[in-house]
Amino acid sequence: MRIAVGSLMFALASCQPAGEPVAPEPEIPVVQPQDAEPAPPDTDIILGGVELSQPLRALGTEPFWGVEITPDELVYSGVDRPEIQMANPGPSFQDGNIVIAAKDSGGEAFTITLREAQCSDGMSERVYPLEAEVLYKGETLKGCANSQAALDALPKP
Repeated sequence: MRIAVGSLMFALASCQPAGEPVAPEPEIPVVQPQDAEPAPPDTDIILGGVELSQPLRALGTEPFWGVEITPDELVYSGVDRPEIQMANPGPSFQDGNIVIAAKDSGGEAFTITLREAQCSDGMSERVYPLEAEVLYKGETLKGCANSQAALDALPKP
């Protein structure tokens, strides 16, 4: 009985009407993660009139330091400090502030907090729309921030 059922199943599976070619199944393109592009954000994040999807710069004095912030990267630098590049994981909201919590190449936490407030760098007459605070390697640095475009448009101090 088993042989008869098996033979019948084989016969049915191998039947093809004469003259009808079998169409190959269409190939489905496979998108590898490295080929995928991140989806654009649904809304722009704006804090203090500064669009955070655009490059911005945070800076401070005593000691002199700066952080260039782009959608993909953070570049931290300062006087007597090595320049450190980190991936920008993107902003999050915490208590009405924007927080970017990254890690350097050694896994050390690097956090920059931006809050809407008029800010002076203490060295020039410039007024910035954001306050900035950096926490890195046990040090807290305070300063100001604005879009890179706005800073580039200002006269040099």
